[in-house]
Amino acid sequence: MADVLLYHHIQGLTGGVRSFADSLRQAGHTVHTPDLFDGRTFGSIEEGLGFARKFGFDALQERGIAAAAGLGHGLVYAGFSFGVTIAQRLAQTRPDACGALLMESCLPVTEFGETWPEGVPVQIHGKEDDEFFDEDLPAARELVGSTAHAELFVYPGDQHLFADSSLDRYDPEAAALLMERVLAFLSSIKPA
Repeated sequence: MADVLLYHHIQGLTGGVRSFADSLRQAGHTVHTPDLFDGRTFGSIEEGLGFARKFGFDALQERGIAAAAGLGHGLVYAGFSFGVTIAQRLAQTRPDACGALLMESCLPVTEFGETWPEGVPVQIHGKEDDEFFDEDLPAARELVGSTAHAELFVYPGDQHLFADSSLDRYDPEAAALLMERVLAFLSSIKPA
């Protein structure tokens, strides 16, 4: 079973993110869910962005990196949207990374190095008409084209944060398919 470090999105560690983590746990995986916002959740993306700007994106990312420090080796780094910025960084820079799950965001690989690390599998998920994911889609396609261990899944629709069951943008059908694919990915991970 995989050991997963899951970072929440810009609206915080919502009930939907917790539920997603619980589903992974029920499948036998160990899942860590650091709360980078100290218990705060936000009713909209804009409110969450406002908090992150005031607190500082760099400071929040450093919190996320610090959360990984005490968890040992061989993690799968996962994130939703804002959380992808931390998960992708760790997956690309930690020599013992076992995999990455990038949900609703993907940065250019060059943000954190020259290339994607050899032998680190990655799965990317997003909605085809999501205004936020749309700007990341070229980076996702480039990543998939650059390594044999990458998969990109694009779902119909325009909802951002569609896998969070606590938000009104939740898409149960797409979220169920995402979960099925994530569980298949995690079952294929080889421990470090």
